[in-house]
Amino acid sequence: MKKTKDTKDRIERLRKQIDDLRYRYHVHNDPEVTDNMYNGLMDELVKLEQLYPKYITQDSPTQRVAGKPLEKFEKVPHAVRQWSFADAFSREDLENWEERNIKILEKKLGKRPNDVEYSCELKIDGLHLVLTYVNGILETAATRGDGVVGENVTQNVKTIQTVPLSLTKPVNMVAEGEVWLAKTMLKKINTERQKNAQPLFANPRNAAAGTMRQLNPKIVAKRKLSFTAYDISRGDIPESQSKELDLLKDLGFFGDDHWKVLRSIDDIMVFHSRWEKKKDSLPFMIDGLVIKVNQKAYQDALGYTGKAPRWAIALKFPAEQGTTVITDIEVQIGRTGKLTPVAIMEPVRLAGTTVTHATLHNFDEIKRLDVRIGDTVVVEKAGDIIPKVIRVLTKMRTGKEKKYTEPTKDPYGFPVKRRVIAGSGGKKSADLYTTNKKSRGMKLQQIRHFVSKKALNIDGLGTKIVEQLMDEGLLVSAADLYILTKEELVGLERFAEKKADNLLASVHASKKVTLSRFIFALGIPHVGEETAIRLAGVFGSLKALQHATFEGLESVQDVGPQVAASIISYFSQEEHQTLLQRLLTCGIVVSHKKIHTSSSALFGKTCVLTGSLQDVTRDEAKDIIRGAGGVVASSVSKKTDYVIAGERAGSKLSKAKQLGVTILTEQEFLGMSKV
Repeated sequence: MKKTKDTKDRIERLRKQIDDLRYRYHVHNDPEVTDNMYNGLMDELVKLEQLYPKYITQDSPTQRVAGKPLEKFEKVPHAVRQWSFADAFSREDLENWEERNIKILEKKLGKRPNDVEYSCELKIDGLHLVLTYVNGILETAATRGDGVVGENVTQNVKTIQTVPLSLTKPVNMVAEGEVWLAKTMLKKINTERQKNAQPLFANPRNAAAGTMRQLNPKIVAKRKLSFTAYDISRGDIPESQSKELDLLKDLGFFGDDHWKVLRSIDDIMVFHSRWEKKKDSLPFMIDGLVIKVNQKAYQDALGYTGKAPRWAIALKFPAEQGTTVITDIEVQIGRTGKLTPVAIMEPVRLAGTTVTHATLHNFDEIKRLDVRIGDTVVVEKAGDIIPKVIRVLTKMRTGKEKKYTEPTKDPYGFPVKRRVIAGSGGKKSADLYTTNKKSRGMKLQQIRHFVSKKALNIDGLGTKIVEQLMDEGLLVSAADLYILTKEELVGLERFAEKKADNLLASVHASKKVTLSRFIFALGIPHVGEETAIRLAGVFGSLKALQHATFEGLESVQDVGPQVAASIISYFSQEEHQTLLQRLLTCGIVVSHKKIHTSSSALFGKTCVLTGSLQDVTRDEAKDIIRGAGGVVASSVSKKTDYVIAGERAGSKLSKAKQLGVTILTEQEFLGMSKV
């Protein structure tokens, strides 16, 4: 008995010592810690755990050792919605962002705040990860994915030494940060890949993303990724971003120490300029700064747009530019029939990738820039934005350049024209559109949009396959996908039985679709993913949306006159009515949200959520409120009807008490939501 207890104690001491050495070596770069110290202790721990497997725990250092390769990555829903940042590229962009925020705060607080601070952090160019800890132990690690659902990469993340498997306190929390590959490591990897005649990684970000997608964690372990934590999105969140960064370090995370809290745009721009010059001295790549309103109370008041937090913005470094020669100008037709001129260029390296195409936006832009075939031009790529031509170097002209004439016909020979912009009072667009509603290029893009990941998500339908099916006369509109047969597919080039079966199975699986995805898939001009979600939440059914009035549509958040007019125009056209009828007849089942009538106690009520809920997630609670006909608000005011308070509710609860707003527990809220 005593021997067993001694063994268990030895194992626990080994774990503590190994974790301390890991933390000092990988987080603090302690020069006194050597591999020999670490390896000897680790070897002893592995042997003891093999002899006494009952003592193996989830947070043991041995669990960082890469396990068996995975067959695939499992999907995992995020407990907290993942957002991306809006971008700023100039002082003017930053000033406009600040002024918008100050006006919102002034309106909500009743006075113009003069104490707003900004946490300024280096924007690491890596891969976003979401780590969930239960009682201080790493439970899951996931990629961002679409912001709602990511991929479970826990096995890979456990091989990253700067990710703590156990925290210094037994807390429940969700931590977020960036996984990155050191520049020196990229050089080693590419040297090895070159020896093996493998394609090289363009930059550390690509290598980090490619590494995290490896099904074999042994490969991940060899590449020695690092993780920098910068956010706590669930748990006991401090009152400011700066205190949050300090807390992350106290809990055992590796953090970047170069952040500062600043008070003015002047100071931020000086800080930005300094790091633009120093960025190459860092072990990782950065592409700008992330500026966050430091005070959490102000963050809560500012809330979110459909895509990003209002209280944060990415201040990018000047976009990477290069010079090249335009060899031709081609015209592409989009799903709405819009013609987009695209410059075909001699290859040029931008932001770590080789590009040969750049957008010219529209034909007015060609005139403004005076772009000619044969011109030497400056091309710019900002982040993930499509490269664009920004300037012609006229001094480089030889006289052999050819002027470009605005087309009168589309690539298929049909006349083009400028359209009247819906809801603009007769103003015409800067873009040209084909007059052929059955344009091949237009139909191709419509179908590609319909089957895309954020729409019906039908695998196996790339551009070449769609073109092939169109050439064979099997595909004229998206509805034709649902009447394809195996006999029709098997006889085609590149289609064996298995490929035909897979495609048909994917098509069949897409028949059950949520209302928001279906609205987005229709490709209504100006209706993107977020707008589709809002429309689905308000109208609840396809039929209700089809019969919506102009005023009803404008009442939806972020839907203005142009979007409302576009939706009404779309559903009034006979070809779209026919398409919808065919899709529904072919078996598409659109899941409709039930919109409660006034029989629900939440109908017409403005609700604010605060604290951590136990039985439902924050997003599920919002869906319940909206489904009951209520309104979700981000801040408490005199107009608030209910504040739903979970555990560790903060300033919103205090304000609700001050204003006399009715406070509901989670169970009271769930009880009221039932009809």
